[in-house]
Amino acid sequence: MEKQNTDSVNKELNKEELKALISLLEDDDIEILKHIENKILSIGKPIISLLEDTWTSSLDPKLQNRIEDVLHRLQFGLLKEKLQHWYQNEQDDLLKGLWILATYQYPDLDIDELQIKIEQFYFETWVAFQNVKHPIDQIRRLNSIFFEKLFFKANINNFHSVNNSMINQVLESKKGNPISLAVVYMLIAQKLKLPVFGVNLPNLFVLIYKSEQLTFYINVFNRGVIFSKQDIDNYLKKLKLSQKDVFYSPCDNLTILRRMINNLIQSFEHAAQGEKIPEMIDLLTILGKQIDKK
Repeated sequence: MEKQNTDSVNKELNKEELKALISLLEDDDIEILKHIENKILSIGKPIISLLEDTWTSSLDPKLQNRIEDVLHRLQFGLLKEKLQHWYQNEQDDLLKGLWILATYQYPDLDIDELQIKIEQFYFETWVAFQNVKHPIDQIRRLNSIFFEKLFFKANINNFHSVNNSMINQVLESKKGNPISLAVVYMLIAQKLKLPVFGVNLPNLFVLIYKSEQLTFYINVFNRGVIFSKQDIDNYLKKLKLSQKDVFYSPCDNLTILRRMINNLIQSFEHAAQGEKIPEMIDLLTILGKQIDKK
């Protein structure tokens, strides 16, 4: 009954009342501040635009900081809801999963922007892809377009950048780390109906071309160099690791998203933003990965 009353009050608050509620974030009484924050959080998405407007118009750094904190908590809550839905219902849509993850840094990002960019890259590739039949030739042509026409490249100079794991930034800058570059390449390849999938190697994410007739591997981070199973054998031998099937076989979208989040943890660590790591662990937990929270 109390929940119903709370919902009723939320619905009755008009714009001016919501603004007045936000202004109370200036209060220095800890108990009052906590109550106001919880009230705002209970209202949820409808109050976000007013919080943003108040932040923009305010000249009070203290109020702005408190608004930023509440906004982040609201937006992170929405992100977790979307990620939970993706995990339960939409794992076949990799781009949507990447979009949800990118909203951690870019909460206003529209998935349509990403879909349009991928479609543009696909079309530019498709135009130059006609009449290429052999799988090796197809990948060589795709490499030529991806690296020389579309100008994608490895972000070697800023390898640990958080933006290397933000799909919108990778599509915009055309720079990324091994997994983000490989994912963009794979999305284009699959739209071209090529049997190209991810392979979750230790310390390096690569792709596999796998058909009934032919199997080989692609290192997108090294400008799409083509290599063989023997090369993976040698790589694992250098790392003193056993030859597990998972290191040679296609991985699923869930594995890709988990690895992207693990990369973000390393990036935040490198950027001295350790306060964000527990939230990344929360996301991994949503995706079914058991984490030892020390």
